Amino acid sequence: MFDAEFWVAVAFVVFCGIAWKMGLFDQIIGGLDKRGARVRKELEEARRLREEAEAVLADYKRRRAEAEREAAEIVANARAEAEAAAAEGHARLNEFVARRTKAAETKIAQAEAQAAAEVRAAAAEAAVRVSETILREKVSGDAAQDLVRRSLGEVRTRLRA
Repeated sequence: MFDAEFWVAVAFVVFCGIAWKMGLFDQIIGGLDKRGARVRKELEEARRLREEAEAVLADYKRRRAEAEREAAEIVANARAEAEAAAAEGHARLNEFVARRTKAAETKIAQAEAQAAAEVRAAAAEAAVRVSETILREKVSGDAAQDLVRRSLGEVRTRLRA
């Protein structure tokens, strides 16, 4: 009838009575309340730290997005500047080629004009010599010489103009 379980139950009831009389229950409850408050405080601190960490993470994500956007703008600006510089260089090159071509055409035109003038002068000289020779053979005397000189001078003037 009085087995081990009975005696354990009696010892437990006696222990609980002594603990209650000595105020141990109040101390245990106070300790548990303190521990609960400490755990609650730690949970609140953990929640606050988590919120701070989320805020920092959001800030870093925002900064990263801004940095990526700025980098994209820098690349776009650099690309636009490079294209503008290439277009400007191309325009300058075309302008240079046009100037060189115009200068070459001008030199060619001058050379053609000079060659034509030289050909005209050579033709005039030849015509004058031939005319002089023909007139000397056919016309004689001082009057003839004067006529030849005036005619030759007039021919030379007209051919050179």
